[in-house]
Amino acid sequence: MIQLGAITDPTFEEKEYNGFEKFWLKYLNDKRDLPFVYLIAKIVLIMIPMAILLYMPFLPNYVWWPVAIVYFIISNFVFKGPFGLMFHCTAHRLFFKKKYKKANKFLTWFVGPFFGQTPETYYSHHIGMHHVENNLEHDESSTMEYQRDSFGGWLKYFGDFMVVGLYKLCGYFSKTNRKKLKRNVIVGEFTYILLCIGLSFVNFKATLVVFILSFLISRIIMMLGNWTQHAFIDADDPENLYKSSITTINVKYNHKCFNDGYHISHHLKPGLHWTDHPKHFLDNLDEYAKNDALIFDGLDFLKLFFCLMNKNYDKMANHYVDISGKYKTHDEVVAMLKSRTQKLKHASFVKQAA
Repeated sequence: MIQLGAITDPTFEEKEYNGFEKFWLKYLNDKRDLPFVYLIAKIVLIMIPMAILLYMPFLPNYVWWPVAIVYFIISNFVFKGPFGLMFHCTAHRLFFKKKYKKANKFLTWFVGPFFGQTPETYYSHHIGMHHVENNLEHDESSTMEYQRDSFGGWLKYFGDFMVVGLYKLCGYFSKTNRKKLKRNVIVGEFTYILLCIGLSFVNFKATLVVFILSFLISRIIMMLGNWTQHAFIDADDPENLYKSSITTINVKYNHKCFNDGYHISHHLKPGLHWTDHPKHFLDNLDEYAKNDALIFDGLDFLKLFFCLMNKNYDKMANHYVDISGKYKTHDEVVAMLKSRTQKLKHASFVKQAA
């Protein structure tokens, strides 16, 4: 374990704006989201034209395959992470001002599908269900019933989501009488399916690379992320938001993906702007310590996932930040981490609304 040091994750700094930025600031809901404009511009000007090119009938195979490989790499290894977390941020806070609210559908219905995001599903699942239930019993993506340091457990979790996730989500919205969200999910999912079927008749290879594989990879990444974010749960206090998630600090991932590592504060204050998370963490450090919150320095979610799958508790303990002084030795930290990855039965859940 280590002591808390300086925080190097991104925060907002006022600056002089150029003409391009001044133009977009007239439409943005929050000037701190200006980095999203640059990200979208790169996607629209670089990635999407390559996707369209793959559908062109005049492209010979010896050109098509190199373009497809480059597209697959930049789509899934360069832009997918930043886009996904920008999409997450704009689900919680309007990207464009209310009077331009229709422009907010641009990411949902045009850009998102290129990253395997079925229209409306993410918002409905994440805002309409996950943040309402906070990984507890009625959260259809809850990790609590699974052994969270087991690859077999993760495969069951992912398989359940892929096979019956849509059915369960629609069932949740039926039970909670949220008909609009249910309708949005059904329309979005089947629109994407019909898009893939229709485009497969045009060019199956291109559809496989651009939409089908993107869909599968996107779902894997989202469920891998949610698994890791909610892998460490205090069985005696599962409804405590400090004890049902984690915070990862001082990682490149936070610079690339808009401070997504601050998942505890994100559940505490879902509407908090992504640039405010480091300050919120430091300002509320006593609460984090009092509630025995898990902080990791230098380990992002992907590295933590692989640590969990390999049961490498020593590495995780080495990156655990000691803010409470509760644990005196390395072995005590390891024992605590292991205790928080044990699966819990629904009967042991403490649901505040019950």
